[in-house]
Amino acid sequence: MAVNLSKGQKVDLTKTNPGLTKVKIGLGWDTNKYDGGSAFDLDATAFCLNDSGKVNSDNDFIFYNNKNNSNGSIQLSGDNQTGEGDGDDESVVIDLGQVPAEVQKVAFCITIHDAAARNQNFGQVANSYARVANEATGEELIRYDLGEDFSIETAVVVAELYRHGAEWKFSAVGSGYRDGLAGLCRDFGVQV
Repeated sequence: MAVNLSKGQKVDLTKTNPGLTKVKIGLGWDTNKYDGGSAFDLDATAFCLNDSGKVNSDNDFIFYNNKNNSNGSIQLSGDNQTGEGDGDDESVVIDLGQVPAEVQKVAFCITIHDAAARNQNFGQVANSYARVANEATGEELIRYDLGEDFSIETAVVVAELYRHGAEWKFSAVGSGYRDGLAGLCRDFGVQV
């Protein structure tokens, strides 16, 4: 049975799941019904961060135009441009044992593509979540439902997977950004 987290909670991932080598971080969302004239396109992104909370290079920024980190241990599923249907809208698969040693943390984010031009924000998004599943079995291990605490934000740091000694832990973050993907890139050290 999956562990359900609230904002700010952290949980051991590998310690409580011995033998776990590959995980799938599933991200999902629905858009509220509204007539804004533009379709919503939400995107999952991941930032591979060093111990100072920055990327080592722009290759450590994983998004729809760069679906893998440098050694392929972290891979984005693709770009679902509608968010239609049930289940995960986009996902990231991580081979935990192959993640480069300099990567101390992986931040998982959801952004709204062209949010400012389309006059869109996370106040118009519902049922957002992140979940961790065992890639081999599909078993859901951890789930974090974001709730509806956002109104003007156009990007959200949903969760983080981070090293703690030889183990990996998962943290429910739920931190919103007003200036979207550009703000995330700036804070995580990606050259924009």
